Order: sequence, then structure tokens, then C-alpha cells
Amino acid sequence: MTKIGVIGCGLMGFGIATNLICKGFEVTVYDTNPEAVARVVEKGGSGAVSVPELAKSSDVVILSLPTTDLVERVLLDEEDGALHIMKPGSAILDMSTNDVARTRRIEGLASSVGISYFDCPVSGGPDGASSGTLTIMVGGPENAFQQVSSVLQAMGEHVEYMGSSGAGQIVKLCNNMVVGGIISLLGEALLTGERAGISKEKLRELFQKGSAQSRVMDVFGPAMIHETYDVVMFSLDNMLKDLTLYQSLASNVGVPTTISDAPLELFKRANAVGSGSRDSTAVAELLEREAVT
Repeated sequence: MTKIGVIGCGLMGFGIATNLICKGFEVTVYDTNPEAVARVVEKGGSGAVSVPELAKSSDVVILSLPTTDLVERVLLDEEDGALHIMKPGSAILDMSTNDVARTRRIEGLASSVGISYFDCPVSGGPDGASSGTLTIMVGGPENAFQQVSSVLQAMGEHVEYMGSSGAGQIVKLCNNMVVGGIISLLGEALLTGERAGISKEKLRELFQKGSAQSRVMDVFGPAMIHETYDVVMFSLDNMLKDLTLYQSLASNVGVPTTISDAPLELFKRANAVGSGSRDSTAVAELLEREAVT
């Protein structure tokens, strides 16, 4: 399989598409924003004017979209959806982070028309997408996994098959709940330490030398320390979506959300004051505003 279609050319989709172009794949892209398509075309890709046009010519369709609703519309729309256009034997790699139950429904519909559907949420951000070093958590039909393995390996440094449909989403939602929770706690702890007389820089240095060391601090700590909340690594909107999906998942399997309630509410408050399009670490700014002076 060498003909790849990428739907969604935002920060992640652009990185995914251009990385695949560099690795010799024939890549066609579609996005509702013509400028986003043009940026990929400048790097050697082709642009499609519609989802059906892209679906007709692709062996593998990759989705990089912000919501489950949009994934369903792109795939299942009766007139413009990809699923009824794609060739039997082709595959879909949904690299978005989505609802588990709805992911499984889409997989069932795809399977019924001879198309392999994999949920493939990722970790690694735009830099990982551009360099092909993403961590990719894969759920879907095991008997078709080898069919898409070479494409996944071209995008990811760590590609892990997690199990049947929805398994990739489960891992990613749990992962992002942990990340969102640590961001929230770091924001509070850094502010507390600073107010008590220790600089955030010194706190970060000592955290990373001791048992509080975390990858989250490496990735998101600089933004909280230097207050660069408008430089978006992972938007607050997207984190709020993922935390909400995590809580729905936890509720569905009967797990109390006593611990995750706090970060979810913090992200909701930050979103309510207009920080949705900023970086996830903008919750630290909200904590500082709310702190008693």
C-alpha cells in the first residue's frame, strides 16, 4: 500500500502528511481550509477537493480530526462520506482521540463493507508527527494489522497493538487523564512553592532529580515556568475533550471519578474564561488568578 489519503491538515495532520511524503509515500490530503492543503502541496503532496475524491484514490485513509462528530461525518455521511467510496480491502487509520463506544460502532460499519478500521491515537505532538517518532496506540482487527504496519511504522517510533477495536482509545484517554492531572497538580505546586519563596525554575530542577520526576514536566513545565501559554503544544480545548471522554469511559465501566473530577473542573473553568484555544498549561495561569494574594 503506497497511496495514502490524509483528512485533516492541522498541526498533527500536516506533520503526518509531510513525514510520509519524505518517506516516499504518495500522499493526497483534504482539509476544509485550502491554505492548510496548500502547505502540504508545497511539500510534495497532492490536494483533493472533496472527501470522496480522496477516498477513491487511497489505499489507506488517515484521519487527524478534533472531534468524534467530525470523524463520523467524514466517514459516514450518505453523500460525502468516505466509507461508501473506499475500495474493499483498504484501511482507515483514525489518529484522532475519540469516544470508545462510537469508535467500535464505526469499526463495525467499516468491517461490514470490507474495510479495516483502526483507532490509532497518538502521543508525541506536532514534532513527533513531523519526525515520524510518534507513540501510536492501535486498536482494531488483529488479522489486518500487518496490512497497515508499514504505514504505522513510518509514522511512529513506538507502535503498539493494544487489542480489538477501541483499545487504542482506551489507552490514550487514560494517558491523557494522567497528563491533565499532572499538569493541574504541577501548576498548583509550582505556584505554592514560588509564593513560599522558591523559584519555579529551582522547583523544576529538584523535581526532575527526585521521585517527583515526570515526562509531563519535561514537555509542559517550560510553558508553566515561562508563562508561554499562547504557544500551543496541545490545546486546552483538546485536553478538556479528552478528560471528558475519559470520565465517560470511567463511568461506563463503573469506576468512581473522585480523583479525576478536580482536574476536569479546573480545565472547565479555564475554558469558561476563554482559554480554550491556548495551551493546556493555561490552567496554571487560572490558578494564579484564583489564588488569594
